[in-house]
Amino acid sequence: MASVLIIGAGGVGRVVTHKCCQVPEVFDRICLASRTIEKCERIAAGLPRKIDTAQVDADNVPELTALMKRFKPDMVIHVALPYQDLHIMDACLEAGVDYVDTANYEPEDEARFCYQWQWDYHERFKARGIMALLGSGFDPGVTNVFCAWAKKNHFDEIHEIDIIDCNAGDHGHPFATNFNPEINIREVTARGRYFENGKWIETEPMEISKTFDFPEGIGEKKIYLLYHEELESLVKHLPEIRRARFWMTFSDSYLKHLEVLQNVGMTRIDPVMYQGREIIPLQFLKALLPDPASLGPVTRGKTCIGCLIKGVKNQAEKTYYIYNICDHQECYQEVGAQAVSYTTGVPAMIGGMLVAQKIWSGAGVFNMEQFDPAPFMEALNRYGLPWTEKII
Repeated sequence: MASVLIIGAGGVGRVVTHKCCQVPEVFDRICLASRTIEKCERIAAGLPRKIDTAQVDADNVPELTALMKRFKPDMVIHVALPYQDLHIMDACLEAGVDYVDTANYEPEDEARFCYQWQWDYHERFKARGIMALLGSGFDPGVTNVFCAWAKKNHFDEIHEIDIIDCNAGDHGHPFATNFNPEINIREVTARGRYFENGKWIETEPMEISKTFDFPEGIGEKKIYLLYHEELESLVKHLPEIRRARFWMTFSDSYLKHLEVLQNVGMTRIDPVMYQGREIIPLQFLKALLPDPASLGPVTRGKTCIGCLIKGVKNQAEKTYYIYNICDHQECYQEVGAQAVSYTTGVPAMIGGMLVAQKIWSGAGVFNMEQFDPAPFMEALNRYGLPWTEKII
């Protein structure tokens, strides 16, 4: 049995906590911590078993360390902000606790995906005898495992990967984001980037798009090329890859609102003076938008996230598609959160579970595709994210 400290009490934190409660044979003690303890207590009140709650500032390493030494977790599952990854990793080093997150570190003053900051912790985690599992969400996370599964079972070499993320849900708001607005808008407004023939190619935001026909009744949607962090780790750990891209769907309404907000400066992440004090426009915008955790009751429709993979098997070319379909309302009925939170929170619990059980083990810093994908794939089917694979 293991004790787990979950940091972050938003929509994803709600899902992770619910799912950890579903496996008491693994997680016998659970503590949910956030800067705002009232959020933790609201989540705890709706759980099937008693958990601990705590207030913690995830930017404060001594405070984090003190909480870890007091609660004595075997691991931390971090689902707060990616700006806080390094602070929490520092505290884990100090306290000797394993670490799991769902998104790589981003500096607060620059919208830039890069794993190197966290990879640089490898030798320190190795010397401390503890493990960091990076990106155990869906994308990154499940998408990395899908690629490892494809390599293990379907390909001798993988040459092309297209990760395709579709949210076909409708929440009824003129403009809202399905996860943290600050992180979502930083991601979408950044320059695109993809890997081809050994080098990275940059594009203007939303410059490249095409139509993709999604399965199981979702149908044709327009997808846009973005940069996403799993591309960086996949091309490192699967060096035969010739091209790797990430795509996401956006509604026309979302893009039009975003364009206007950009044009008037509301998506800026640099400080501006307002009434004698500095504010960050994007952080102010975040305060005005609906809280993603509040969208569960009103969101209808499905998500579809998967990998379209091309390569060779027995010297023959092969195209393979693996994906998950998740229904927003089914997720809400189970854990009180919409599917975007669910598809991130379930894999976070599974990654933590495999680390706790020493099924995935090692000292140092690791990405998902570095481990045997089979136990993770089996757990996806068991804990609410069943997958489908097709040879095209």
